[in-house]
Amino acid sequence: MKVIHETHEQTVEGMKQFFGCSQDDLPQQLAWANDHVTMNSHSGTHVDAPWHYFPYSEGKRARTIDELPLEWFYSDGVVLDMRHKPRGSLITVDDLKLALDKIGYHIKPWDIVMIQTGADKLWGRADYFDAGCGMGRESTLWLIEQGVKVMGIDAWGWDRPFWAIKEEFQRTRDKSILWEGHRAGIEKEYCHIEKLANLDKLPKPFGFKVACFPVKLTGGSAGWTRVVAIIEG
Repeated sequence: MKVIHETHEQTVEGMKQFFGCSQDDLPQQLAWANDHVTMNSHSGTHVDAPWHYFPYSEGKRARTIDELPLEWFYSDGVVLDMRHKPRGSLITVDDLKLALDKIGYHIKPWDIVMIQTGADKLWGRADYFDAGCGMGRESTLWLIEQGVKVMGIDAWGWDRPFWAIKEEFQRTRDKSILWEGHRAGIEKEYCHIEKLANLDKLPKPFGFKVACFPVKLTGGSAGWTRVVAIIEG
């Protein structure tokens, strides 16, 4: 990701050209501030679209981020704590059920489920890429079967860290584990959020709304989002 900031002084020539004025016509001879951003659609906190996972989903062309209904991205939120899981480990269906039992919550359709691994505390460090545990095919499909359309994680990616997948694949040559959490979207359409943060700052693991509307990048495999928890009372 690269950001170039233009100061009020640097943009004077552009403003003069737009309005046919001189620099002396501007307050304190200053123009406007501006910014230029070059980045990947998967930089920072973002929502992955089904198109990212594969060209088709549920037997049809997979939808891009601009084609998904906004209703998916505003709903009740719930946090499932997986910080006890070893680095690089797989989150199973049993792990999800146990986490739900611990907080006394039952997932309902349209809930936005957020997986807490603690990896966000390493943001900005080289080992962030390799941190945390991750979701797999079965655990992802189980959430979808509960009626969840949007889910997220506070790690670099939805699946296990790449080093863990690579080690297992080199040992077993089991190709079904390659990016299996993402590839669940081939069977069932869903979206997930990657690079969440600050889930530990929520007062409790449910009882709040989540707004995570993605930027409508036409034809995009993902869209940046600022994920906000809305807590009443």
